[in-house]
Amino acid sequence: MKTTIIYAHPYIRSFNHAILNKVTEALINNKEDYEVIDLYNDKFDPTYSTEELSLFSVGKTIDPLVSKYQKIIKSTDKVIFIFPVWWNDTPAIIKGFIDKIMKKDFAYNVGSTGVIGNLKNIKKTLILTTSTSPTFYLKMFCGNAIKGVFINSTLKQLNFQKRVWKNFGSIDHSSISRRNKYLEKIANYVIEWVGEN
Repeated sequence: MKTTIIYAHPYIRSFNHAILNKVTEALINNKEDYEVIDLYNDKFDPTYSTEELSLFSVGKTIDPLVSKYQKIIKSTDKVIFIFPVWWNDTPAIIKGFIDKIMKKDFAYNVGSTGVIGNLKNIKKTLILTTSTSPTFYLKMFCGNAIKGVFINSTLKQLNFQKRVWKNFGSIDHSSISRRNKYLEKIANYVIEWVGEN
């Protein structure tokens, strides 16, 4: 099994890209097998076409990237999401990733009380985000959508286990020194996280 990174940022000089580089460096140093799903670089289309949606009820797809990503997800036991918080929530491409990849029979089935997640292979999940707002402001005054909906509802329903969220807030006012310290901290954390049971 391996670690899969699901990365969503279109700009190679972004701080999110610096986080991606630091995380992959830490995984390499720890001799951890990993794969990166780079949604923007892959030109992943997060929207449903009429034809794709017509296959929704039977869990099928005509999108080759959907099939590719499903195979990657099934072969991993650890997932790291890296993306910016935009308008207090996930970017549209992350929402579309969930919408299109997490199909019936593959990611879930429906029971009498709703969704029953099938992705029992994912033992640990790390969510690394950045935001313009301070982290406390996202949590207390903006509805806490990342934790409340994405992490503790959607990922939980799909059976992603041991979900941890770390956000770098107030990014617009952050110094180079603060950013560099955070990158080192994240690298050390990822090495510990990979080794934990």
